[in-house]
Amino acid sequence: MCYSAQVWQAYQDYVRRFGAVISIREFVELYASREQGAKVKTTKAMDDAFMRAGTHETREIARSIEAWNTQHTSELEQLLFQQRKRLADAERILRTKSTKKALDDQRIATNKIEWAKGKLADLRRTTLEDRDRRIFPGVYAPVMVMEHGKRVIKPMRYQCRPAGKPAFYDEKYPGTYNARRDNLEGFWKGQFGHTHGVIVCDAFYENVSRHKVEGRELAEGEAEENVVLEFRPQPRQDMLIACIYSNWQSADEELWSFAAITDEPPAEVAAAGHDRCIIPIKEEHLDAWLTPNPKRLNGLYAILDDRQRPYYEYSMAA
Repeated sequence: MCYSAQVWQAYQDYVRRFGAVISIREFVELYASREQGAKVKTTKAMDDAFMRAGTHETREIARSIEAWNTQHTSELEQLLFQQRKRLADAERILRTKSTKKALDDQRIATNKIEWAKGKLADLRRTTLEDRDRRIFPGVYAPVMVMEHGKRVIKPMRYQCRPAGKPAFYDEKYPGTYNARRDNLEGFWKGQFGHTHGVIVCDAFYENVSRHKVEGRELAEGEAEENVVLEFRPQPRQDMLIACIYSNWQSADEELWSFAAITDEPPAEVAAAGHDRCIIPIKEEHLDAWLTPNPKRLNGLYAILDDRQRPYYEYSMAA
C-alpha cells in the first residue's frame, strides 16, 4: 500500500498547469479549525504556498497559519524546558545510583528533546525541502476535482471516510488511505463512478521486508525487519494519481477525504518486495476521470488500464 507520497502542495502549481481554481472556502475553514484546536495535519509546503501567495483571498489563511505557528512554537519551547529539567533530574540521580525510573526518564527526555528541537527547526526554516511535500495517512493535501465543469482544488485528508459511514471507520479500517482496484465496486461503491479526484505525485514510499528487497528467504532465527523504499518514475516526471474522495458530513462536522487507487504492481515494484502500486493516469484522460459516469464503469476501468507506465527506480528512503 502507498503509505506515503511526495505530492504537489502549492495550489498555484495546479492553477498554472491545469487551469484549476482554488475552492477558497474549504481552505479557510480547514486552517481556522486547526487554529481553534482541531487535530488537522498539513505539510510545511502547503502552508508555505499560502504564506507566500500574498493575495487578498489567501490573507486570512496566512494569518491562521502564522497564529498556529506561533502557538505551536510556544508549546514546543515549553516541552523543551520540561524535558531538559526531566533530563537534568535523572542525570543527577544517576550520578549517585542507577534506578530504572531515572534511566527511563533519561532515555525518554533525550528522545523528546531531539524531537522538539527538530520540529522547532522545521518551523523556523525558510527554505523548502522535498520532505516538506510528503504526505502520510491523516495529512491534508490539495486534490483536484471537477465541479460545475471546472477543475477545482480542495484540501482533503489522506484517508478516506466514506459518506454515510460512522466516524469510527477511521480506526476500524486504518488502511483506507488506499482503495484497492479489486474492491472499487465493493467497499468503495459509493465513491467509484461518483466522486473522483487526482493528486500530482513524483515519488511514493512503501514499507517492505528487508529480506524481500534482497530477494531471499528469512534465515533461520532471523527476525523480519522493515525498511522504507522510495520509488521514483524514470525518467523523472509528475504523475496524475487516480483517487476517489468523499464529502462526509454529520450534524456538526464536515470532512473532505480521499484515497489513492492501487493495483497489482509492475515487475520492478514486485521485485522490490511490494505487492501494490498506485495508478498514474494519462493527462488525456483527466477530465473523463474527474467526471465519472456510474453507468459506464467499464470506461473508468479502461482509463485505469491505459495508464502511464514509467519504470520505478527505488532506493532506501532517508
